[in-house]
Amino acid sequence: MKKLLLLTALAVFAFSCSNNSKSTNETATKAEPEWIYLFDGTSTDGWRAYNGDALPPQWTIVDGALTFDTEKRLEADWQGGKDIIYAAEEFDNFELYLEWKIPEGGNSGIMYHIKENQEVGLPEIAPEYQLLDDLKWEEINNAKLEDWQKTGADYAMHVPDPAQKIVKPAGEWNTSRIVFTPERAEHWLNGKKLFTFVPWSDDWYERKAAGKWKDAPLYGSFKKGYIGLQDHDSPLWFKNIKIRKL
Repeated sequence: MKKLLLLTALAVFAFSCSNNSKSTNETATKAEPEWIYLFDGTSTDGWRAYNGDALPPQWTIVDGALTFDTEKRLEADWQGGKDIIYAAEEFDNFELYLEWKIPEGGNSGIMYHIKENQEVGLPEIAPEYQLLDDLKWEEINNAKLEDWQKTGADYAMHVPDPAQKIVKPAGEWNTSRIVFTPERAEHWLNGKKLFTFVPWSDDWYERKAAGKWKDAPLYGSFKKGYIGLQDHDSPLWFKNIKIRKL
């Protein structure tokens, strides 16, 4: 009888622990911020040109990917730049995820905290997660790249850890993540964290003052703004662009 009572008590305890664990996990899951799709493969709603009213005609949807089609540049009568922004909402602290691919020699970038300015170009305002064909760009362009110009870099500010960087050949899909809060910012490429830095820290201001942005007073100064994609006149493909607020 005593043995039966002991087994019953253990069973009740185990069931209680299981329920408590389940309740805790469900609470944690519910507490996680929801993903917001900026591009889901079916619509370009919310996207338009930087300093523009409409989406440049070169940006279109092909096979579920947001694509920059260089073949349309001679067909379309377009005045203005071809960098684009998701202008439906501004974001401050976030985790951004997207998938992308570029051709041989391709070049682009993911921008954030964008504020539009008719006098200043997008790169002089918004920090950039660099996208580049590291493997072929130098050969095709007969030029040498600095590490801060290569894929995954916080352009002209922070460089990736080469031990963590996985570079895929042109034409293959990559995944990128940007995590941003005032306490830390992270760049991820193909599942690996490339580096972490503290925005607006003494180190951040020193890097800005010593490099490419020393004469760009607006660079990185905004703490909330749009997400954007950069055109460098090469074909581009993006999909599953999503963000969650932190």
